[in-house]
Amino acid sequence: MAIEDILQRFWEDLVARPSGPLALRFLLQPVMATLFGIRDGIKDARDGRSPYFWTVLSKPGERRARLVEGVRSTGKVMVLAVILDAVYQIMQLGTFYPFEAVVVAIVLAFVPYLLIRGPAARIARWWSSARLGPKS
Repeated sequence: MAIEDILQRFWEDLVARPSGPLALRFLLQPVMATLFGIRDGIKDARDGRSPYFWTVLSKPGERRARLVEGVRSTGKVMVLAVILDAVYQIMQLGTFYPFEAVVVAIVLAFVPYLLIRGPAARIARWWSSARLGPKS
């Protein structure tokens, strides 16, 4: 089987997932990851930490620790995403492609977390400074 065939099957399988069985996970898993991102963003604001995604992109010394922290926070949602995708694949495709399941888990669980955590921290910082009022 050529790499082009594998990539075509991979793409077709990914595009078909939201319309197949277990489609509700495409809503619930990003919502859960978003909630974890908001929770951790608020904690970052309280602790005075730099925005998550920006730190991952721009600070190589902190990148690994922050990524591990994010994976730990979203780990249960990601594991659930892999399990549900395995069930979907077996039901619909009659086989299991682990790489596809991991890609779906990352897209559904980690990407929303990654995109939300930093803005949540910024909003929490703004909110707390607005509540405290101007310093005299």
